[in-house]
Amino acid sequence: MSEPQASPDLAQLRVQIDSIDQQLLQLLNARAHVAEQVGEIKKREGSPFFRPDRVAQVIEKITRANPGPLKDVHVSAIWREIMSACLALESPQRVAVLGPEGTFCEQAALEYFGGAADLMYCNSFDEVFHATAAGSAQYGVVGVENSNEGVVTRSLDMFLHTPCHVVGEVSLLVRHNLLRLTSDAENIEAVLAHPQALAQCHAWLSKHLPHAERRPVNSNAEGARMAATNPAWAGIASERAGQQFGLHVVAHAIQDEAYNRTRFAIICLPHTLATPAPTGRDCTSLIISVPNRPGAVHDLLVPLKKHGVSMTRFESRPARTGQWEYYFYIDIAGHPSQPHVAQALDELQHMCAFYKLLGSYPTAA
Repeated sequence: MSEPQASPDLAQLRVQIDSIDQQLLQLLNARAHVAEQVGEIKKREGSPFFRPDRVAQVIEKITRANPGPLKDVHVSAIWREIMSACLALESPQRVAVLGPEGTFCEQAALEYFGGAADLMYCNSFDEVFHATAAGSAQYGVVGVENSNEGVVTRSLDMFLHTPCHVVGEVSLLVRHNLLRLTSDAENIEAVLAHPQALAQCHAWLSKHLPHAERRPVNSNAEGARMAATNPAWAGIASERAGQQFGLHVVAHAIQDEAYNRTRFAIICLPHTLATPAPTGRDCTSLIISVPNRPGAVHDLLVPLKKHGVSMTRFESRPARTGQWEYYFYIDIAGHPSQPHVAQALDELQHMCAFYKLLGSYPTAA
């Protein structure tokens, strides 16, 4: 009768891990060499280096083949970083985001492009749009909607006046934290954050810091940066921002609604990346206006209903003409390559005084 084999000890397991790590490194570099060759072909053909649909296809294929014990969400994150690092060898992608470091906008960019993206920090979403439209950055990331506070109106206005279109989106779970130089909430004179964050934490601030001034700034990370300069100030921002500026987390998750998500749009010029191919889970965004006559807005819904197209968002913004005219921002489910969507859009366009297709892109998970 054979003796049962002893389980490997910690030292032996670490030797195995070191060996596997070396194999992984060799394979990753082999992948990187192939990616460099792909980059050369793309350069000769003039085709886009970054293909979000290709990234999605690779990640879906890998996660589908995942035998475990790694969870699919972790496999997805690992492969996104691998592809980001390889893309940086082909052609580094410059991405404009709201700064400074530590914003949720930065976090959305990293989730979409991976950690190898070359981030360009801007002082406002206006600057993100301008940098992307001017070609200073190939892509931009802008906030468009919060689950509690609604749309980011400035972003909607900028879509109207720039040639950028939308090629993707990220839906980010937002957790706001109260940050300051000391670890207590005593003698806080001012709380600094983006206006949306201040609004999302209104009830908590009213209850716990009723006498503190609420001071709006360009971004939550900017509020954290400023809080690091004055012990009587606090910021509302992510834990990442707190670490970036050496601040204590005085209170975690102070947003009034536990389910607090912000939707970010990925924008670029059409020649940087054309409309992504349909995935079966797509959104199409439009800006339209109609003649100011009775029933005009109601008539907009007729082509959608007629062709079975679902409208998922409808917002209005004043046209600022002094004539009580409005632009309407509409999201519909589907892609223009689908016949019923194409027919609805064609009929809709003929009814409009102004019509702009902002983009068709895969919806965020």
